[in-house]
Amino acid sequence: MRAVDVIMNKRSGAELTREEIEFLIGGYVAGTIPDYQIAAWAMAVFFRGMTPAETGVLTEVMLRSGTVMDLSGIAGPFVDKHSTGGVGDKTSLVIAPLVASLGIKDPMMSGRALGHTGGTLDKLEAIPGYRTDLTAAEFRDFLSRDGFAMTGQTKEIVPADRLLYSLRDVTGTVESIPLITASILSKKVAEGAEGLVFDVKFGSGAFMKDFADAEKLASSLVDTGAAMGKKVIALLTDMDQPLGTMVGNFLEVEECLDCLEGKGAADLMEVTLELSARMVVLGGKAKDSSEGRRLCEQALATGKPLELFLANVGRQGGDVKRLLELRGSYRSDHSADVRAEESGYLARIDALKVGRAGVSLGVGRDRTQDAVSPVAGVRFHAKGGDRVKAGDPVMTVWGKDDASLKAALPLLRSSIEYSREAPPPRKLVRKEISSI
Repeated sequence: MRAVDVIMNKRSGAELTREEIEFLIGGYVAGTIPDYQIAAWAMAVFFRGMTPAETGVLTEVMLRSGTVMDLSGIAGPFVDKHSTGGVGDKTSLVIAPLVASLGIKDPMMSGRALGHTGGTLDKLEAIPGYRTDLTAAEFRDFLSRDGFAMTGQTKEIVPADRLLYSLRDVTGTVESIPLITASILSKKVAEGAEGLVFDVKFGSGAFMKDFADAEKLASSLVDTGAAMGKKVIALLTDMDQPLGTMVGNFLEVEECLDCLEGKGAADLMEVTLELSARMVVLGGKAKDSSEGRRLCEQALATGKPLELFLANVGRQGGDVKRLLELRGSYRSDHSADVRAEESGYLARIDALKVGRAGVSLGVGRDRTQDAVSPVAGVRFHAKGGDRVKAGDPVMTVWGKDDASLKAALPLLRSSIEYSREAPPPRKLVRKEISSI
């Protein structure tokens, strides 16, 4: 078998066999098939697509390219949540201890910020001392003790995805639904989850700008996950505007503490509770999402999720005392306010522009090797739908240095859209797609 023949088969629109996919991915991981041939194959997939059967085989082959988390001996159920990425999307830090407080184990393997979307690992590492490079033994131990653990993808887990994702990022083939599906699911299955809840975002700040494209991705994730024996639910959620009132690494940790204390922003709490409710259903602790949400709200009122979060911070090397001391004050010295330029209503704050400004500020990164700042970010004093007067503060902005602050401010000012009339209320959770 030759790689060029497999490439040409996909270029012509043929459905690849299991043997062809195993040959191509196995050769890439082993180093016997070069980047340029995999890039050609990825471009053929981008234009020709893959059948559901092909996507399932690709996911399985990528999964088997490395090790799978061994959770044997730990009592389940094991349920995880994955977001396709957005601006101000910090729900994972609240969801993990929340569902853990209800007896669900969340084996969470997360990623870093890239481009305008935030990364869970960067937020956690803004906590002084917090470690995300857990060994397999530590991951098992913390998961067993606290009900959740937070780690990054190691070189041993799904190496095919690590290689292929980097290649897709520089060859214009990221937005391929089959390749996205295989990338996400191979990692999620490798971490040992039995049930999966996907937050598939659409809108300006999302990976999928169009609702129809997001719906196709959600369906692909649900169908492929179900074919692999997993219970899967996907929610399509609005990411046209930033989620919550904070964008930034330590800032978002602070906002998560607010949520765990039951006083988070309404939009952030809505998405968090709806996702958590589905995890509770998949974990067999509630018969439907309404009961699941009620259980989550009751759990937050007890304070147990906050206790579990702080226990995890300490267990993973974080300084709990220092975290609480820094709350409200850990900010860059380079700051400025963005004020309303006219009176009326804020029709919208464009999430993509805020996310792009965040990269300039030091919140995100353009390249995987770029450093991020824990003290940069944006706090919103008003959001879409709020009434403002000219001169009112809309945002406070912190940059990693003065130059980054000045570079981001014009983009942040342009992200604000005004209206004389109150905009219609947003429906944050647009649709649910389920395999159960």
